[in-house]
Amino acid sequence: MSTTFTARLLGALHRFNAAHPWDHNAHHHRWVLRQLPRRFGAALDVGCGSGELARLLGRRAREVHGIDADAEIVARARESTDAAASVRYSVADASGPLPAGPYDVITCVAVLHHLPFTETLTRLGQQLTPGGTLVVVGCARASGPVDHALGLVALALNPLLGWAKNRGRAAHPPVSMTARTREPEMTFAEISRAARRLLPGARLRRRLFWRYTLVWRAPAGPPVR
Repeated sequence: MSTTFTARLLGALHRFNAAHPWDHNAHHHRWVLRQLPRRFGAALDVGCGSGELARLLGRRAREVHGIDADAEIVARARESTDAAASVRYSVADASGPLPAGPYDVITCVAVLHHLPFTETLTRLGQQLTPGGTLVVVGCARASGPVDHALGLVALALNPLLGWAKNRGRAAHPPVSMTARTREPEMTFAEISRAARRLLPGARLRRRLFWRYTLVWRAPAGPPVR
C-alpha cells in the first residue's frame, strides 16, 4: 500500500468521522453504571464536562457533585441540568483539593491523563467511604502490539458506529466533545503497575476506542492513606 494511498484513506476517514461524530466517553457511560449499586448516597464526578454522566448518576444517588476545571463547560452542564435534580457543579481543578467527602461513588472519565497520576489516584481513593467504588475510564499512550492492534480495530469500527449513532446523517459534535483534550503520556502498562500499587485489588482492562477502564472498591474499613 503506497504512502499516498494511505494518506488519502486516512484523510477520507477523518472527513467521514468529522461529519458523523460520536462521543467515545459517553459510549462508556452505561458500562460505568453497571459497575455501581442501584442506589447509593453521595457521588463525585471528576472532570464532569457537560454533565451527561453526572445526570445519569443523579438517577441513583442521593446527591451528585460534578467538578471540572473548565468554567465554560461547567456553565453548559448547569444549563442542561434540571434545577430540581440532586446534581450540583463546581469549577475546580482536580489536581488541587477535592470537595469534602467522603463519597460512596467516584467516577473519573477521560480526565486522569490531564492530572498528576499518583497524587490524584491516591486522593480519589482517600475520598471513598469504606466499601465505596471508584470507576475510571481513561486514556493511555499506545505502546506495543496489543495497543496498536486494538487501535486498528477501533479505526475500522469508528466510522461504522458514527454512521449508526447518527442514523446516517451528518451532525455537529455534541457539547461534550467541546471540552479540552490532551494526549496521554503514560502507557497502559505503566498505569496498571502504578494503580495496583496505589489501590491493591484494582481491576484494569484495555478497551476499544482508545480507552482503558479501572474499577476499585475501597476496603470495608478505614480509608486508604
